[in-house]
Amino acid sequence: MENQKKLILASRSPRRRYLLEQAGLTFDVIPSTIDEAAVPICAPTEYARRLADAKAADIAAGHPDSWVLGADTIVVINKHILGKPDSGASARHMLRQLSGQTHEVMTGFAIHCPAAEHRYATTITTAVTFKSLSDGEIEWYVQTKEPFDKAGAYAIQGIGTFLVRRIQGSYTNVVGLPVYEVIEYLIEQGVVEV
Repeated sequence: MENQKKLILASRSPRRRYLLEQAGLTFDVIPSTIDEAAVPICAPTEYARRLADAKAADIAAGHPDSWVLGADTIVVINKHILGKPDSGASARHMLRQLSGQTHEVMTGFAIHCPAAEHRYATTITTAVTFKSLSDGEIEWYVQTKEPFDKAGAYAIQGIGTFLVRRIQGSYTNVVGLPVYEVIEYLIEQGVVEV
């Protein structure tokens, strides 16, 4: 894949960076510094989209000739958004909620280019079903420290792969970026070509 135009990833996520590198893209990384708490909570699909849009807009304002990709991933169970656990107790609680259940992982992604008067944002959803977890499995997983700094307290691409019975939809979306949808959109817009 070859970039036709300058691309910026407005995220500090090493997982998003890795996924784009694996797809063969050339890009700069300039993490957004927006205050996520300032984005009002709303319906989960819309919330993920708004967060991504705000991140892309933040960086695009200072780089109007670049195509800026912003993204945000949330975990939703029973219409309730699970953030990142702030303690072992919080991680245990989230994992108990997800145990034996199907939840949704939603990644909003936005692509902005002010010079081209271009602004696009959407949300991609993947259904993830967890195995039923024993207290011992939950405790062991929390002790690995992997749940921290992860929405929903797990990482499907890491040790947390053992938690997942099945997924319906995009695997990379659960990791943090729906690569197929992002690349297809960039191709449509002439930002990259194969």
